[in-house]
Amino acid sequence: MKFTYYGHACFLVEIKNKKLLFDPFITGNELAKDVNIADIEADYILQSHGHVDHISDCITIAQATNAKVICSWEIHEWLFKRESIIRIQ
Repeated sequence: MKFTYYGHACFLVEIKNKKLLFDPFITGNELAKDVNIADIEADYILQSHGHVDHISDCITIAQATNAKVICSWEIHEWLFKRESIIRIQ
């Protein structure tokens, strides 16, 4: 297992050839200022809640990686209204 911390509540866990990204907050995250968002790979994005400092890059990363977003119903509805082409669960 590999763990990458991006700052605040954002981190990536790589396990059994799967990449799980939690609460993608890179843009505007001072602790992730040197991270190129285009370099982040994810198979799944796990979204804990909808505060901007947890969800700000969810759509961008989901579209770029085709990651499946796992989230609550309220976040699903919010994401679906913005980008119906991402895979949400």
